[in-house]
Amino acid sequence: MPDKPQIPFDDFVKLDLRVATVTACEPHPNADRLLKVQLDDGTPEGRQVCAGIKAWYEPEALVGRQVVIVANLEPRKIRGELSQGMILAATEKTGDGDDERNVVVVTVQRDVPAGSGVS
Repeated sequence: MPDKPQIPFDDFVKLDLRVATVTACEPHPNADRLLKVQLDDGTPEGRQVCAGIKAWYEPEALVGRQVVIVANLEPRKIRGELSQGMILAATEKTGDGDDERNVVVVTVQRDVPAGSGVS
């Protein structure tokens, strides 16, 4: 993966990285590569994100897992569904093409309260 430009520390601390627990997950109704994921992020209302991980994860396998999210990413509609953040994932290139890769969702080593900060 090519290096990205360095950023000032002040830019990094603007990111709100949190632990969230997957409470429900299903295929996105209007997209072949996306999952619609409901998260307990420590807030009363929780949040929904759309994640391009359908090729690597069965929806039911994610329920109950704790993932790391970018919580302060501007919400946007993705194929008609609201996405309120991003689930972080590592990407391993396994070949030359875009489809030749392995995606692994970033999780925590042991359970922590939903909404816990990541730094």
